Amino acid sequence: MAQLLSGTERRLAAFDAPLRDALARLDSAVPEMIERTMAWSAVNSGSRELANLNAMRGLVADAFAALPGSVETLALKPGERVKADGVVVEEPHGDSVRISVRPDAPVQIALTGHYDTVFPAAHAFQTPQRKGNVLHGPGCADMKGGLALMLAALQAFEALPGDKRVGYTVLINPDEEIGSIGSGPLIAELGGRAHVGMTYEPALPTGGLVSARKGSGNFALAIHGRAAHVGRAFADGRSAVEAGAEATLALLALNGKRDEVTFNVGMIDGGGPVNQVPDRAVVRFNVRAPDAEGRAWAEQEIARIAKSVSAREGFHAHLHGGFTRPPKPLTPQLEKLIGWTRAAGDALGVELAFAPTGGVCEGNNLAAAGCWNIDTLGPCGGELHSDQEFALIDSFSERAKLSLLLLAGFESGVFDARSLRS
Repeated sequence: MAQLLSGTERRLAAFDAPLRDALARLDSAVPEMIERTMAWSAVNSGSRELANLNAMRGLVADAFAALPGSVETLALKPGERVKADGVVVEEPHGDSVRISVRPDAPVQIALTGHYDTVFPAAHAFQTPQRKGNVLHGPGCADMKGGLALMLAALQAFEALPGDKRVGYTVLINPDEEIGSIGSGPLIAELGGRAHVGMTYEPALPTGGLVSARKGSGNFALAIHGRAAHVGRAFADGRSAVEAGAEATLALLALNGKRDEVTFNVGMIDGGGPVNQVPDRAVVRFNVRAPDAEGRAWAEQEIARIAKSVSAREGFHAHLHGGFTRPPKPLTPQLEKLIGWTRAAGDALGVELAFAPTGGVCEGNNLAAAGCWNIDTLGPCGGELHSDQEFALIDSFSERAKLSLLLLAGFESGVFDARSLRS
């Protein structure tokens, strides 16, 4: 009889009846996942749009209240923003949502996600559309689709019979796209007590997942010079724009000096009337580093350049920002977790490929707190952060099943989550 079964049927036959039923329910849950993703995608939630973030937070909290745990709204401390004139002001954030289920269970899982997107309210890309197997829309992949998929997987897990030894905390944040500046302490606290992490950034269109990640830092070098009339007192002026240009060249010259550490100057603010020596400039740049040593070297070089600006007569420089995403290296613990994820994929008949990336996410922060995690468990998608963003509809069921099998493996002890922190 077994020889007459298809490959899919043989794999399903290896699961007990409740787990088979739960996997089948996830196929039936696809329309709900897509409907929820489209509804959430239609609500603008750009990282700086506080009113819209508040509306989106309410929708997310209401949906996740279906889980058998407590739902909290957590206010975040304001961050800082350097204005174009170099003045530092407070920048408020939206609120995080935290759902706690069985917090006293012996195995604890951290599930994280974000409900903000990179698209402000003024952006033209606001309306989701479905075309065949492709869903287009702001956040449909990154990561409102991931949140819908996460919720479906958790509901399927909760439907399994019996008392559970796995508890979990879901932390959903409003500031991931701007570096988790406000939610960083919450992620660190959660990562410090969980045994394993699951994060729902989108997988690649090909189905590939991310292993190691570089760390990332965002910086602003605010330079103050001396204004002067260019005709009457040019020599008395100290051009902040000129000093900013020289600092930019010094930063870019660091590329290639250390393996895989990159410096990108994304914006320079400053200047004004052409008959005035400009006294203010701000150089904004990003740094990526593959490990702690590379990060330390980059920070040392940045400090050196900032100090060299201040050392010039008539100038003063303030350095703001830093690494909000520590590097996430490939460790033995992460390799073990990747092996479990591949095993869960094999059970579904899906071959999962993993590769490192220079991109960053909340998985970096969890790993820095000692919580090793798979951070691309969302639907397969691409063209992220553009008006071509898409998610593949047929991946929602497959990836929800993958999460369910990981959760079931942690529950049964087949995947020993506690060993990752031993």
